[in-house]
Amino acid sequence: PTWTTSTPDQPMLSIDDIAVLFQNKGHAQYSGEPVTQLQHALQSAALAEADGADDELVTAALLHDLGHLVHDLADHPHDTPTLRGVDDLHQFIAIPFLRGLFSARVLGAVQGHVDAKRWLCATRPGYLQALSADSQRSLVLQGGVFSAAQAAAFIAQPGAEEAVRLRLWDDQAKSADMATPPLAHYIQRARRCALA
Repeated sequence: PTWTTSTPDQPMLSIDDIAVLFQNKGHAQYSGEPVTQLQHALQSAALAEADGADDELVTAALLHDLGHLVHDLADHPHDTPTLRGVDDLHQFIAIPFLRGLFSARVLGAVQGHVDAKRWLCATRPGYLQALSADSQRSLVLQGGVFSAAQAAAFIAQPGAEEAVRLRLWDDQAKSADMATPPLAHYIQRARRCALA
């Protein structure tokens, strides 16, 4: 895959750019799920908001899968990267586009949400079995269930518990008929926590 990266001192995307990206590419189907990329982002943010999360965590929930929108691994309705055996590394791809725009806390939750899935599979009975088929396929490509030592090392990292919270919202944000506030509502929250 090829994608554009930003320089460390200048973010590639502004908040307005993020809104346009969601408007232009958010209609794409979310891999293997009954929602679009935009619906999934809005539902994740709405669940975070309902759980009392602050602006930074709500913004991380909105943006956690932004990496899917900035690379060229376009999905087709019946074909996802996981079906082709590809780990799209979306949790890392988004970071250069967001660095300089949001705090390390926001970036850490975005980057950590995949490892949070691996941690939950290792530590929460029944979690692995409850994952969707696509999420189970991606788990294997992302390194599989953490060992006990890996799980302990992950959860000891700063921000890991927030990444786990984000992951749990992420898992629930796949409802074909969940109503949410509009994108503009969450863009406003993102503006409030953007770096000066």
